[in-house]
Amino acid sequence: MNLVIVESPAKAKTINKYLGDNYTVLASYGHIRDLPSKNGSVDPDQNFKMEWEVDSFSKKYLKEITDAAKDSSKIILATDPDREGEAIAWHVKEYLDEKKLLKDKEIERVVFNEITKKAVTHGIENPRQIEPLLVDAYMARRALDYLVGFNISPILWTKLPGSKSAGRVQSVALKLITEREHEIELFKPEEFWTLSINFQDKDKSKITASISQLDGEKIEKFSFKNKEEIEKAISNIKTKKFNITDISSKVVSRNPSGPFTTSTLQQVASSRLGFGASRTMQIAQKLYQGIEIEGDTVGLITYMRTDGTNLSADAVSDFRNFIKKEYGNEYLPENPNNYSGKKAKNAQEAHEAIRPTDINRNPDSIKKYLSSDQQKLYSLIWSRALSSQMETAKFDRNTITIESEDGKTICKSSGSVLKFDGYLKVYSNQNKDDDEQILPEMSKGPINIEALIDEQHFTQPPPRYSEASLVKKLEELGIGRPSTYASIISTIANRGYAEIVSKRFFPTDRGKLISAFLEKLFSKYVDYNFTAGLEDQLDEITSGKESWLKVLEMFWKDFNSNVSEVKEKRTREVLDLLNESLGALIFDTDKEGNIVRKCQLCETGSLSLKNSFRGGAFIGCSNYPECKFTRPLSKAKAAAQSQLAEPKFIGKHENGNDIFLKNGRFGPYLQYEKVLEENIEEEKPKKRKKTKKKKSEVNELLKNVSIPKGIELENIDLDKAKFLCSLPKSLGINPENQKEITLNTGRFGPYLKCENKSARIENVEEIFSIGLNRAITLIAEAKPGRMSSSIIKDLGEHPEDKKPVRIMKGQYGPYIKYKSLNATIPEEKDPVELTMEEALILIEKRREYDKNKKNNKIKKRKK
Repeated sequence: MNLVIVESPAKAKTINKYLGDNYTVLASYGHIRDLPSKNGSVDPDQNFKMEWEVDSFSKKYLKEITDAAKDSSKIILATDPDREGEAIAWHVKEYLDEKKLLKDKEIERVVFNEITKKAVTHGIENPRQIEPLLVDAYMARRALDYLVGFNISPILWTKLPGSKSAGRVQSVALKLITEREHEIELFKPEEFWTLSINFQDKDKSKITASISQLDGEKIEKFSFKNKEEIEKAISNIKTKKFNITDISSKVVSRNPSGPFTTSTLQQVASSRLGFGASRTMQIAQKLYQGIEIEGDTVGLITYMRTDGTNLSADAVSDFRNFIKKEYGNEYLPENPNNYSGKKAKNAQEAHEAIRPTDINRNPDSIKKYLSSDQQKLYSLIWSRALSSQMETAKFDRNTITIESEDGKTICKSSGSVLKFDGYLKVYSNQNKDDDEQILPEMSKGPINIEALIDEQHFTQPPPRYSEASLVKKLEELGIGRPSTYASIISTIANRGYAEIVSKRFFPTDRGKLISAFLEKLFSKYVDYNFTAGLEDQLDEITSGKESWLKVLEMFWKDFNSNVSEVKEKRTREVLDLLNESLGALIFDTDKEGNIVRKCQLCETGSLSLKNSFRGGAFIGCSNYPECKFTRPLSKAKAAAQSQLAEPKFIGKHENGNDIFLKNGRFGPYLQYEKVLEENIEEEKPKKRKKTKKKKSEVNELLKNVSIPKGIELENIDLDKAKFLCSLPKSLGINPENQKEITLNTGRFGPYLKCENKSARIENVEEIFSIGLNRAITLIAEAKPGRMSSSIIKDLGEHPEDKKPVRIMKGQYGPYIKYKSLNATIPEEKDPVELTMEEALILIEKRREYDKNKKNNKIKKRKK
């Protein structure tokens, strides 16, 4: 008997069908052991000795594995083909060795990039040994993350109460988000003007051109800085006569993009499908592990955690045959397209790019077997992979050059027309960077000015990061691994360091504070170049150029010294350093740019950064408790609060009563008085005191409507106020079930409701414009069941009693809910990425903890 060990039951189920009766396929359910969440799990004084612990959940499945191993002649470790998969295989082998079960048994390591019969059979026929260098790289990375987390986090808890933890790569990603926010806060718009000219020829054909040269000087973005300069230019141009001097046409090509890697898949799925990084990876995992199609479990895509941009020779051959058959020879390049030169920085996983396992399985043919989200992602992967081997798209690009008679002023107009669609036949390009206007037929000669169009503009601050742009930036900097990006992003959001509003990251005050703390006191370890350099060293361990122990020693020496130094600082000293570091970002400045920290209330105290366990960071007065002045850390929030120190009159409600914009304990809100219904007084007994009755009636008549996060207060006019006050609002009838679709807003933003389905509206501004068709689409894509704002993820039914297992939002962080049991999720675990297998482990741990606690109480009573 041959024992095959994989990491997931879904994978085991699929592979089991491909292998004969001589094979038993069992799952380890991920990692069988890990570093315990306590001090001393990695000991730098003992050559970074690691203490591994098998959790109670894994023991159950390890018993199944060890029992099968006793009766097996060969043990095949078939975990995923990456560093993490190699580590799981190593842990299983080490565990079996400790149990003395490997004597006289063959141990083989096999990998396959896709879960298909051909790939699995090929992998089994071509075994290898566990790669020690990949294991070393895993050990180094795991030790580094542990040492950073378990040394910086306790300092954070002490110096900045209420902070949760700091991770090695998460802290750098948070720094990117907060730095971008600082750029936006300090940004000062610059005025500039643009000028375009509408021309008309003798045949009444019209064309719009932009000026590239005026009186011999090149025109650039800031050539016209104000109204006076643009008017001077207009007066000058009006005196000139123009001729078309050149009409040129050339064919330009646009090449297809390479097939997806992990990071490009996350970026495109975000921009095109609106999927977050975690959601994308969860769906891709299911497509990789297998989908039930006509009684067979079929792996639809290749391994989805990859830096590789290449396709296998077999896949390229299949793609080319498919293109020739379905689209014709004109869509097939003479030679296969190669993308080996387009690897990401630090690319080290020797995998294929993400592609369908069978290109003949087109998205429409398997649509009925897939969920809506699975179908969308599979279609994206299929079309991108196929298009990467298709011919380039060709455009006719025309340019008309118009010059003044003296030749010193030049205008140009360009337009493109699609000549041959090429790869766009399969994978449409959504970029609008090419001119799309089609130019009219014109000939050289005189042309008249019909109109001059001047437009005022102001420079815009850089945009806040979205999930897609943050992933792209991390990849550009060479920070982290593509397989960890989803975890990094959700960890930042779940720890309350940033909020995602309209798909953009807004750092919270606590997030800004922690980022400033790390930048000031651990600057080396949140430096982009240092973090990218450390990634290079970790990759050099994989290639054998660096020793993993040497990398850890070099890191630990300086890091430990830095930690010891920060521990000695008093909390007040740390806050003073942050006052200095954040400076103009949190305090007002005078006309000369000097920071003003004088308290506005008592006029004798000095404003300073303060922190509370529950409330987080804020600005307070040094004369506390005599002076109780406080304001938010953000100057923008403080300004908004001061604007609403007094209620702001917005206008009249439909019922004729006034609508006011106010600021309350939980943020800004609208308030208006409802109209009292008739005969309401007769329902109340006369015995009650008049004063209480009046107060009650007033409170009942006042209606408060919260302002959803992401809506700027200055943009709230009477129309928007009336709209928000009208919620919940019916948008119409859903033709699918003939039920009403209602629009409303809640604690976590605007949402739609239809019978047993709810769907969040990601872009908060869309609440004012959403129509019935868009609502029907969002409801159709939503999963059935009541949408709970406190549920992060529904994992499904517990395998024993079929009760729901859910990941919930809690006051002190995310946790697992199963019946009456609440299990804590460790800081290093990403709640969104958590699988049922991992959740069951944590539930078992909680049960053990509760059982031991109960036994200890009983023992104490007996004594």
